[in-house]
Amino acid sequence: MEWNSTQHFFLIILCFIVAFIPRFVPLSFFRTRKIPKWFNEWMGYIPIALFTSLVVKDLCITSSYTLSISGKAPELIAALLVFLIAYWTRSMAISVILGLASVMLLAVFL
Repeated sequence: MEWNSTQHFFLIILCFIVAFIPRFVPLSFFRTRKIPKWFNEWMGYIPIALFTSLVVKDLCITSSYTLSISGKAPELIAALLVFLIAYWTRSMAISVILGLASVMLLAVFL
């Protein structure tokens, strides 16, 4: 199916709306309300939980959705390095950058 310019325009507008609504609704809801301290503390764990779920999925789940760590030596070594770097620096950005670099180097040399 060939798409014309009008269809592309409407697709872009719909994508904007779909991306905008989940950002705007919470912002408009919490703008006038005081956020409880416990909620802010709880939200501090969200980046860690997302990062951990991505790492565990990459390390332990194969394409057939079975648990396996065989053949994952570069990734396991890099995960250990990232864990140590994250613990030492407490910086997500540094951990991700050095983790990506270590996976790349380990994949080339192992």
